[in-house]
Formats: sequence, structure tokens, C-alpha cells
Amino acid sequence: MTRPNVINASVSPKGSLETLSQREVQQLSKVGSGGLHQLFRQCALAILNTGARVDNAKTILEAYADFEVQIHQQDRGVRLELINAPADAFVDGEMIASTREMLFSALRDIVYTESELGGPRVDLDSSAGITDYVFHLLRNARTLRPGLEPKMVVCWGGHSISVEEYKYTKKVGHELGLRNLDICTGCGPGVMKGPMKGATIAHAKQRIVEGRYLGITEPGIIAAEAPNPIVNELVIMPDIEKRLEAFVRVGHGIIIFPGGAGTAEEFLYLLGILMHPDNRDVPFPVVLTGPRSAEAYLQQLNAFVGETLGAEAQQHYRIIVDDPTEVARCMASGLKEVEHFRRERNDAFHFNWLLQIEESFQRPFDPTHANMEALQLTLDMPPHELAANLRRAFSGIVAGNVKDKGIRLIEEHGPYRIHGDPRIMQPLDALLQAFVDQHRMKLPGGAAYEPCYRVVS
Repeated sequence: MTRPNVINASVSPKGSLETLSQREVQQLSKVGSGGLHQLFRQCALAILNTGARVDNAKTILEAYADFEVQIHQQDRGVRLELINAPADAFVDGEMIASTREMLFSALRDIVYTESELGGPRVDLDSSAGITDYVFHLLRNARTLRPGLEPKMVVCWGGHSISVEEYKYTKKVGHELGLRNLDICTGCGPGVMKGPMKGATIAHAKQRIVEGRYLGITEPGIIAAEAPNPIVNELVIMPDIEKRLEAFVRVGHGIIIFPGGAGTAEEFLYLLGILMHPDNRDVPFPVVLTGPRSAEAYLQQLNAFVGETLGAEAQQHYRIIVDDPTEVARCMASGLKEVEHFRRERNDAFHFNWLLQIEESFQRPFDPTHANMEALQLTLDMPPHELAANLRRAFSGIVAGNVKDKGIRLIEEHGPYRIHGDPRIMQPLDALLQAFVDQHRMKLPGGAAYEPCYRVVS
């Protein structure tokens, strides 16, 4: 990666953290010298690097090895001193407004996460406690808006997609925006940007001035996939599992576009939850869609679900090919069912408390070589438990592809080994190979993709 120009600058909060208690200021000042400093530095660099065509956290960190961020205490709050920061984050010496907002959102979330972990209300030993923790993180970020009717549509898909696929996501986003629906994505490029971009135009046409473009990420992902500048609400969850739970708790429906290992991870997570017996009657509209050129991809993903999780799993989503209007109509109709269901049961619109999520979907998975090789992948397992382990397998592949820690593990120990029933391994290997052939694992233009895994029957 060729490093562009850098700049030194001082910046104060706007959008969050303008008013702080003395205790909060003390907590923030500790970030500059404690163990949280490196985490915030990594997230800050990613945000300042928005727009760069790089999806390798290790490459970005090495290119800006001399970047530094210092946190200074002031009477009214905090000030950030940035040293050797990417110059593209500034215009005539002033930081771009969206960048500044996201920078302080990151500081807010990282500090609050750390301060909450030691608090009496946090119980990470139970499923209900983990859900409560996710709720508190989202509430602190001002993401939960009581009273708003269900209209938050989560869009999942790859960061490395074709131009045609990207244009299609914008068309879908435009149709959603025309129907006064808001967009939530993983906040990065590709599918995470396209629907937001389409919705902004539609919201402008409908004179909607408070359209929401919510981005939910986690430290390992944001370092490789910087937030796109359309995001006007950024939330950084502490790990991938809490990020995924946040998506399904605040989202009222989900659209899945073409993508790679990360999209498969999200899809399997969702299916595993929806297949849980306690969630059988909970309405949750899910649409799998893409342009005509992606039809083979959609059918292959659908076939993989059928071969591994069974026909029941396929009943939880609808496939719509090359029809943005129908996607939006289907989603809008599904959201009406969600609203009716929650009104009947007095469930909150802003947080899906009724959805049952087992601990196997909530516990952080550390993708070490030993843990990847130990995954149980057999057809003898209950389908929702198999979905949980398949999700972990794809999570490890994502780590090996783009996360700094995962990349270093692969460099040191070689590819992960994934074992399992041949009836699962064969369709898994075929799906992963298709991702490679279609350039869905990494952004095109760099070195040829070297798989970070080996599928072993």
C-alpha cells in the first residue's frame, strides 16, 4: 500500500461527547496511556482512512506505523491530537464532519464498553445477561429510538463485489428509501455502502431529513473495512458475536446481497436463530437478492443451505432475482407483520426482546488453528447447532482474510484446517471455491488470493 500525505491536527467532539462528567473525562484520559490506547488507535486510523481501497488491517497498520493519537483532558471534555494522520480525512486543514462524528463515536463506544465490563449490571455468564449488555451498549450509543415504527432494514453482503452488483444494491436502497425505510449495514464499502447511497437520494426525493444510516461494526472488522462516509450513526460493538446480535435486535428485516465468507457467516447466524423452536412464530422478513448476473451465486448459496441445514432452513427466506421494487415491497409488507406482532405482544419496536438467541451464538469464538480444527460439523447435530458451528468456520476464514490477528496466525502457522462430515465438507469446499473464483474473498487488484483454510473430509 502506497501511503498518501499525512497531517497533524487537533480536533474536538461534535455529535457526541460534547458534555461529559468529570468521571467520564478521567476515563477517557486513561485511554491515552492504558491498554485501550492501541485499540482506539487502530479504530481511529480506520475511520481516518475512509475511502481507501484496502481490506487488509495489517497492511493499513504497517503503512501508518507512525500514526499516533493523543487524548487531552479539557475543562469541558476532551481533545484529540492526531499525528501523521491520513490527509484525505481533511479539507483545507479541517476534518470532514462525518469523519469527526465517527471518530468520537468510536471513542465513546470503546470507553463505555470498558467501563461497563466491570460494572455490576454486566453478566456475561448467561444468555440473558449478554443480551442485556448488548442493549446497554446500543442505548449508550443513542441507537435505540423508542416509539418509531419498525422500519430499520439491515443489508448484508460483500465488500468485494462487481460494479453491476453494487449498482443493484443502490437501486434496492433507493426503493427502500422511497418507502420511508431506514438502512443498517456493517458500515464499510460495497454492499455496506450501496443501499445507503440509494436511500439518501430517495429520502431527499421524499423530503425526509432524518433518514437513518446505521453502521454496526467491531474492532477487528473496522480496521480492514473503514466506515463509508454516508453512515450517520456508527456503533462499535466489542466482538463479532455482539455485533451480529445487535443487527438482529435492532433490525426489523434483513436483505442479503451477494458476498463472501463474511456474508455466509451472517446468513448462517441468522438462519440458526430463526430455526430455533422458540422463534418459530416470530416474524422476521429475510430476502436473498442480486442482479441477474448473480443468480447462479444466489442459487448456489441456497443449495448449500439445503444440503447442510435442510429444506426447513430454506423456508425462512425468499429469493428475488433482479427486481429491486419487489424486494422493497416484500420487505415493507414483512415489516407490517412485524409491527402487528409486536403490538399484540407489547414488545418494543426498537429492540427485539422476544427473539431467542442461544449462548452458542453469543459466546465469542477465537479462531485459533486448534479451535478451527476442533469444530464439530456433522449432520447428526440439530440444524440450528450445526448452523452455529458453520458460522464459526466462516468467522475464522474472515479473520484469516482481513483481520490483523488472523492474518498473522496464518503467516505463522499456515492455513486453518476445517474437518467434518464429507456431506458437509464437499458443498462447503465448492461454495468457498466459488467465492475465490468470483473474487469475493478479497478486493480485486492486489496479489492473487491465497486461501487461509483447507477443507478436509
